[in-house]
Amino acid sequence: MKHFKSFMAEQLQQYADYRLALGYAQKGIKPSLLAFDRYLIAQQATWDQLQPAFFLQLRATISDHPNTVNTTLSALRSFFQFLVRQEFCENNPLKDIPPLPERYFVPFVFSPAQTDLLLQAVGKTIRKSEKYFLFDLAIYLAFVMLARCGMRINEPLRLQKQHYRCDEGSVYIQRTKFRKDRLIPLPKVVLVHIENYLTTRRALFPEDQNPYLLAGKRLKPIKDYHIRNRFHQVIKNIRLSQPKQVIGNITFGKPVPHSLRHGFAINTLNQIKARGNCPQQALPVLATYMGHRKYQYTAAYLKVKDAKDIAGLIAFTKSQLDVI
Repeated sequence: MKHFKSFMAEQLQQYADYRLALGYAQKGIKPSLLAFDRYLIAQQATWDQLQPAFFLQLRATISDHPNTVNTTLSALRSFFQFLVRQEFCENNPLKDIPPLPERYFVPFVFSPAQTDLLLQAVGKTIRKSEKYFLFDLAIYLAFVMLARCGMRINEPLRLQKQHYRCDEGSVYIQRTKFRKDRLIPLPKVVLVHIENYLTTRRALFPEDQNPYLLAGKRLKPIKDYHIRNRFHQVIKNIRLSQPKQVIGNITFGKPVPHSLRHGFAINTLNQIKARGNCPQQALPVLATYMGHRKYQYTAAYLKVKDAKDIAGLIAFTKSQLDVI
């Protein structure tokens, strides 16, 4: 665990402990506080220097991305408000420093056809040798769960065998991003893949003691870098690799494993609409399935129709900038 080292180390730790006691995740705000701590040391700052001009200078050195700047300043603004409540200082020096205009982020979204193509390509990477076959099969199953269940990258990797309920056709997911557990039903295609994998695993390793549903090496789970490396390898093979693009005040994301989760949500909402139902009414259920803390987060997916819609938005944005 990293510790604060500047002249404000004691106050920074008190604030971090205070937020932790309220139930916030430590990693949520501590990176910003640690960055501020390092900046204080680098500037050899004293308490008298902590005026608005000091934070304007800090703002200029943080990052060229306005969203990062605003996140950091928001964390520091809350920290100094805490100090005001503790009567450690009279005024919040960041009170009147406005946020920068934020840059909108549009994620890469896999269409249903692209998702199928990706899974087929991952399946072709399964090596047939006894040494690698089961390991590669587990990686493939992880991709299936990311694409067909909208899981976050670490969720299928952390599943233990006891979390899979064959009779119910469900899995129990623990320790999610927001410290929420959830029990979700699995699509039939995913159940078939899991059963085939477990049958193969029992046949190849009858004495297997690995507690994880997707067996890694030496009784450990698969690591997320195994998924990321395979993902980027396959994306190049199927010619979907593209860089992140910044056009005006919009950032268009590149394909990453989390893009499969975006695609799952958006394509699910499109399927609901195609059946004549209202996607808005399905948001609370979809939010629970995906493990969102608030269904309003899931509502963000309604703003992007599909992969073709994003491609059109990129072309339109470029054309508008050319006119300007």
